[in-house]
Amino acid sequence: MEILKTSLDWIHGLGPIGIVVFVLIYLFASVLFLPGSVLTLGAGAIFGVVKGSIIVSFASTLGATCSFLIGRYLARRWVETKIEGNKKFKAVDEAVAKEGWKIVGLTRLSPIFPFNLLNYAYGITKVTLRDYLLASWIGMLPGTVMYVYIGSLAGDLAAATTGAVTTVQWTIRIIGFIATVTVTIYITHIAKKALEEKVQL
Repeated sequence: MEILKTSLDWIHGLGPIGIVVFVLIYLFASVLFLPGSVLTLGAGAIFGVVKGSIIVSFASTLGATCSFLIGRYLARRWVETKIEGNKKFKAVDEAVAKEGWKIVGLTRLSPIFPFNLLNYAYGITKVTLRDYLLASWIGMLPGTVMYVYIGSLAGDLAAATTGAVTTVQWTIRIIGFIATVTVTIYITHIAKKALEEKVQL
């Protein structure tokens, strides 16, 4: 964790170039099956909620799209062997053939499927790149904002030790965090139910 903190501090110190570096790291993490949650939390700590959410949203969508294209054009056979016999992905594939972007969006909102593998798996379905990109971007937004918010609170906690954050500011941010988590959980619950209706898992 200390190495991660040092890396994030280094990225933050780079200014605008640090954003580019962060996006590239996120991109490679997505392609290499590394969890992006730690990076998303880190973005909240060093960039704040709004800026961090925008950066992570762009980076995660870019990473998901690169994995999708690799799965479709460069590693199709490898992906097929990875998901072969998986009933969940077979059901999703059949549903995507009928409803395309709707299923992509619902799986992004629902935590049922592993994010990184799903990126590659969609590459061998019939969903178009445009539908995949748009549905993934929208579907990942709630979770992105929630994790970035959590990371920003960690950053605020560090600032609080120096007296840089007032009690009123803390109260507003905590209320905002609770509202964000509540909305995200509610949306996830609805998406999970909708997905179960459309896909026979």
